[in-house]
Amino acid sequence: MSEEKKLRFALYCRVSTRDQHPENQRIALVEYAERMGYEFEIFEETESTRNTRPIKAALMQCLRHKEFDGVIVWQLSRWARSLSEMILEVKELIDKEVAFVSLKDNIDLSSAAGRLTFHIFAAFSEFERDIIRERTMLGLDRARAEGKQLGRPLGQKDTKDRRKSGYFARYANKEA
Repeated sequence: MSEEKKLRFALYCRVSTRDQHPENQRIALVEYAERMGYEFEIFEETESTRNTRPIKAALMQCLRHKEFDGVIVWQLSRWARSLSEMILEVKELIDKEVAFVSLKDNIDLSSAAGRLTFHIFAAFSEFERDIIRERTMLGLDRARAEGKQLGRPLGQKDTKDRRKSGYFARYANKEA
């Protein structure tokens, strides 16, 4: 009688800002993986920026090389920031027969129904982000029209050289 191989999953957590903590996500992911009897490894993105998520990039490489049978995330929004990113990456995983599970959204993409649900939720997630962006832009436009100065106040730190996109830029207190 041969022993059945346990499935190996990557658990991916991500927070949006430095003052947030991924503990709640991690706890839910670990509980689920243990309940399902999976072997797992945790990948935590704690200092991601708008354009870079090095932990996720490393995880994607592992998934492309089939080092894991699947990936489990707490919520779709923790995996991707746009519908196009979500669809491209998840389609790539599905094509490689890598399972993708989102706990909070109750999505398991190993079935046709799960894939349909995924596309619907992904569209609503992007819609929600677009609505928030529109509201923010309207608020900024209103503040500009009222003559308010936007951004943080200039201060002592603005006279120092700052590294920005590979170049140093000098920000000095200038009277407008």
